[in-house]
Amino acid sequence: MVSIMSLWLPILLSAVFVFLVSSFIHMVLPYHKGDFKKLPDEDGVMNALRNFNIPPGEYSFPRAESMKEMSSPEFKSKLEKGPAAFISVMKNEVPSMTGSLILWFIYSIIVGIFAAYVAGRALEPGADYLAVFRFSGVTAFVGYSIALLQNSIWYKRAWSVTFKSMFDGLIYALVTAGTFGWLWPM
Repeated sequence: MVSIMSLWLPILLSAVFVFLVSSFIHMVLPYHKGDFKKLPDEDGVMNALRNFNIPPGEYSFPRAESMKEMSSPEFKSKLEKGPAAFISVMKNEVPSMTGSLILWFIYSIIVGIFAAYVAGRALEPGADYLAVFRFSGVTAFVGYSIALLQNSIWYKRAWSVTFKSMFDGLIYALVTAGTFGWLWPM
């Protein structure tokens, strides 16, 4: 068994590497550029919603208050007329990437901690590189990717967007696994 405290270097270094790789993926590679589509008549939609002064939060429409209401003719009519959507309303300000990047780095540390815990409980000091790679990599993949499936299952995010993000998670997991295998204590 290897303690988490003895794995702080691979935890932190893998978070740094994942941060750098994810920055490269999102700033240089083009495959995420189409993840969000522009609304037709964006200005018209924004003007129409602006009048409601919707506070930041998560919304769905139409929204039924109960299962009974979901089966009502009125609710079904709303669905047929459309539109139906899940939306996230943000503050009316220029978004700052700083807070999100800090949270992303912290998240990568947390994934590394879980990878360290699982691999550290399963393996001894001096374990084979491939064994460390497998345990830490699978754990990191679960941390970076598996929960993303819920976005397509429940919130109807395009499966292609989810699979692209899961592919990113696979890359992050491989980086994490490689870092743990490289820095595993003897």
